[in-house]
Amino acid sequence: MSSHEKYQSSNADATRLQLIDPEVKELGGFSVRRLLPADACNMVGPFIFFDHFGPTEFPPGEGVQVRPHPHIGLSTVTYLFEGEIIHRDSLGYVQAIQAGAVNLMTAGRGIVHSERAGDDLDRVSRLHGLQVWMALPLAEEECAPEFTHYPASELPGFDRDGVAIRVIIGAAFGHESPVTQYAPTLYLECKFPAATVLALPNSHDEIAAYVVSGEMGIGESIVTAGRMAVAPAGETLRLQAARDSHVIIIGGARFGERHIWWNYVSSSRQRIEQAKQDWRNKRFDEVPGENEFIPLPD
Repeated sequence: MSSHEKYQSSNADATRLQLIDPEVKELGGFSVRRLLPADACNMVGPFIFFDHFGPTEFPPGEGVQVRPHPHIGLSTVTYLFEGEIIHRDSLGYVQAIQAGAVNLMTAGRGIVHSERAGDDLDRVSRLHGLQVWMALPLAEEECAPEFTHYPASELPGFDRDGVAIRVIIGAAFGHESPVTQYAPTLYLECKFPAATVLALPNSHDEIAAYVVSGEMGIGESIVTAGRMAVAPAGETLRLQAARDSHVIIIGGARFGERHIWWNYVSSSRQRIEQAKQDWRNKRFDEVPGENEFIPLPD
């Protein structure tokens, strides 16, 4: 999906728990709640962009329609709670993603993709999920682009202290996801029954919890749905569910400075300027079967 914003990004060096409220953005015919980048904290580990979309209900004949657009210097991860999206890219991949599966698209030196409604346009459809972007390490920023789909059945799920956990990326509590990671990364989906408590691993430099639904006690704060809590630098989080709650955990190794402009992420401003010119002058590869595109923003 597409950012439409300009930021210079670097990790926050927080000394206390930070709470982030979302900004509402309009993309491709529906609204998203954007948590990263934020003024208080631009990155959490490699996570430089975090969008929560839906739950949105579309009438028959309508659905998400994100036209082809480019990326460099990042990996995108699409993870749905409900619904279906059809991914198409300039490598020639066409892949439907449904709830619980992972689409991992690594842009590297450059890729173009679209995201369209699934095969349920003949009826009322619902869409609910997340898209995150992860910055790539310096050595991988200009790697060859790749796309990999991981079915839901390949992601490990287990119970810990009464909490149902799925490992989307990385490893936690003795379980490891097969999804490729380019730097130490933690990405978990957690379902908390009321009153359950979970202490998160302390094996990552930075860690945060996003409350999809419900209400969580984190440190001295009560974190309601739609907010993200970022742990102090070098510390972890202990979460207690005030009621049944759905929570996403992100974290990983601390990154150096990254710049983000529109759909581009890079350690180099000059590289982003080059990518602007490349898109303006149609030097990116095209997506087979697509005849639309999102123009470069002013």
